[in-house]
Amino acid sequence: MAISFDELTRKAKDMAAVAADKAKDAAELAKVNVAIAGEQREMDKNYRTIGEWFVSEYEGEIPDAVRDLVEAVNASKAKIAELEASKPVREEPAAGAPAGEKACPICGAVSDSKFCPHCGAPME
Repeated sequence: MAISFDELTRKAKDMAAVAADKAKDAAELAKVNVAIAGEQREMDKNYRTIGEWFVSEYEGEIPDAVRDLVEAVNASKAKIAELEASKPVREEPAAGAPAGEKACPICGAVSDSKFCPHCGAPME
């Protein structure tokens, strides 16, 4: 029972068509998942805006149902302010840096590349 070249070609084309369909389906699924994630981020942003408005509007009259959450948010704000204040001060790059070169935001090394040659951080 020998397989003819035509039959082998037909099977290969069928398999390629199936693979192409699966790739197309995967791409469509990925596109839909990205759209869903974008809508969820937008919804979360809107909920956050509603919450910020609520807290600022009813600052002294926060209902007991959300008082713990508001206190947690205020504690987080205080912690962020504390952490911001504790950031180490970066040294400014040397004033004589050649044109086109940038200082690394992490280690301060001067380079004209996209990434710092010393620490690997992206150059701004």
